[in-house]
Amino acid sequence: MVLKNPTKTVLYTIEKTIKEYRKIAQRNIGKVVNDITVDQGLILIILDQNSNYSQKEIAELIFKDNASITRIIELMVKKDYLTRKINELDRRKFNLEVTEKGKKTIELLTPVIQTNRKKALEGLSQDEIESLDKILNKIITNCAN
Repeated sequence: MVLKNPTKTVLYTIEKTIKEYRKIAQRNIGKVVNDITVDQGLILIILDQNSNYSQKEIAELIFKDNASITRIIELMVKKDYLTRKINELDRRKFNLEVTEKGKKTIELLTPVIQTNRKKALEGLSQDEIESLDKILNKIITNCAN
């Protein structure tokens, strides 16, 4: 049984869309790497592309608070996906680096992520995707002001 939109707003639909996408993404990621979450995978990819990001910047990029990102990174260090070293220039900060296990995990996850995105956007034209992106960015701007 499909439940109706109780608020009758597009914002509810946006929230539900995100939750459904995260469910399918986690399910498919779990088939390839069973001990990593969507957020942890995102952190690996972000740090692999730019290891100079601070924990605070990573938290902003994946929409987490500082306490949550600290816990996630702790877990990733324990699982040997990341290493954490004290920053030589500012000893209050850490440098995070993707380990060899983390790099192999990125290789495993990349086709899964591409498949997830393709599935989620199935049946949408490029124009529809661009329009949706433009509309969602307007909502983001409205909420940020």
